[in-house]
Amino acid sequence: MERKWWKEGVVYQVYPRSFNDSNGDGIGDLRGITQKLDYLKDLGVDILWLSPVYESPNDDNGYDISNYRAIMEEFGTMEDWENMLGEIHKREMRLVMDLVVNHSSDEHAWFQESRKSKDNPYRDYYIWRDGKNGAEPNNWVSFFSGSAWDYDEATGQYYLHLFTDKQPDLNWENEQVRQEVYDMMNFWMDKGIDGFRMDVINLISKTPGLPDAEVTNKDNKYQWGGEHFVNGPRFMEFMNEMNEQALKHYDVMTVGETPMVKPEDGAAFTDEESGVLSMVFQFDHMEIDGDPGSQEGKWSVKPWKLSKMKEIMTNWQTSLNGKGWNSLYLENHDQPRSVSRFGDAEEYHQESAKMLATFYQLMQGTPYIYQGQEIGMTNVQFDSIEDYRDVEIHNWYNEQVTEKGKDKQEIMHSIFVKGRDNARTPMQWSDENYAGFSDAEPWIKVNPNYTSINVKQQQEDEESILNYYKELIKVRKSHDVLIYGSYQLLDPEDEQIYAYTRELDGEKALIVANFTNEAIDYSVSESFPVEQAERLIGNYPSEQEEGGTLQLKPYEARVYRVQTS
Repeated sequence: MERKWWKEGVVYQVYPRSFNDSNGDGIGDLRGITQKLDYLKDLGVDILWLSPVYESPNDDNGYDISNYRAIMEEFGTMEDWENMLGEIHKREMRLVMDLVVNHSSDEHAWFQESRKSKDNPYRDYYIWRDGKNGAEPNNWVSFFSGSAWDYDEATGQYYLHLFTDKQPDLNWENEQVRQEVYDMMNFWMDKGIDGFRMDVINLISKTPGLPDAEVTNKDNKYQWGGEHFVNGPRFMEFMNEMNEQALKHYDVMTVGETPMVKPEDGAAFTDEESGVLSMVFQFDHMEIDGDPGSQEGKWSVKPWKLSKMKEIMTNWQTSLNGKGWNSLYLENHDQPRSVSRFGDAEEYHQESAKMLATFYQLMQGTPYIYQGQEIGMTNVQFDSIEDYRDVEIHNWYNEQVTEKGKDKQEIMHSIFVKGRDNARTPMQWSDENYAGFSDAEPWIKVNPNYTSINVKQQQEDEESILNYYKELIKVRKSHDVLIYGSYQLLDPEDEQIYAYTRELDGEKALIVANFTNEAIDYSVSESFPVEQAERLIGNYPSEQEEGGTLQLKPYEARVYRVQTS
């Protein structure tokens, strides 16, 4: 397997609006990020992924871009951005920018022109269609609830938007659109960025004719149409063209956000010989505590099983081994906080946060840390729907409570558990006012637990989650077996312990994680001689074990290493 800097590095995602406010307006900004680069360097991360900072009316917090070559005013200026990039590179770190090109903002100049008339030169930059039988062109549903079509009175046609009605889909069938995108990518790579995280990139190719989705729920007017726009017929063609026109001329990493992708797709997309991406974000493990096929979709809440998590993670590990490359994550700006979701944020906050970090970061792939994850930031429960800022949350609440009359507490519970604003509360830097994020009231409320969970307090505590993350990152970087080694699952049916090995060039590592709040005796497979092994890291003080049985405390994680030849 080819060695690459982006395989050996650790990525830290910055959500700029909530990271650090340098000018006291309650909104995080570019200078705020620059102020915290030494903190990130000290943590041990190598690559910063920045959520969008481009000009945007913020209907979807920057994922609706009105100018791909300008910086959003509330984040700063292009000069601020260039200074930040220079400071990142000065610290031998790299910068990955978000690329959002399945759709633009409806305030982008292209769309403003496109909607003026049917014969406007920009009309075909977007997907316009006549209605059908007095209704929308087809029955597709938007990711954010309701129809994926919006009627525009000026020309009497509908435009497609797989997300909000202020995010019209670009028409990738139009060669000019594709050229505009590649030119824009070259603009940023010429400025010196080190790669792109590509937002919902596998949705850019749609089935010709845009046929109706299969009716799976007769009670719903609109239907999931993913079979007609996920991994569409020309996706690989478009991505190969993107590589030819832009990416191959630079030493960059690319990570595709690819909803509904399966391991065999991931292996094809990231194949070292014929692939089109460095790695992909898959969502199988993010759907483990819900039922995406139900009426509630992502908002459904159900218990999850560790054996299912093992099946998902192992499938991805083995399917890509020796072919492509995985991205490893438990959190991002679209997901709830992992310690609230998969750990125990109350009784075993510190232990379970450390365990989760150990469990996912030592698999084969590039680990991603989302801001605040390294201090164990948790989900939040705001008193009122008015305190939430996410358009997806408000759409869901309005559809379920206002329109359908469902129980308000039931819907609020689903928002507490699954809402994206869980990840978007301000970064908790200290126990000072507004968690040290800003001198002014932030754009979204701070999680009230900032007084006990914050960076300053954890920097001073040797046993903190933050200091464990630093140690874990060092351990991974010190052992090739933990980066490039093959993965083997142990005890697939065990519902309490997740154990796996990594193996490379006569070296073997064992990673054991207790996912329960109980003490458990775990017998290690005879294939790993634990009594002869070196203990690399653990989230409890080291204890001597006898006879290959590990006496694991609640949410305990341990990592061992042996020479096998």
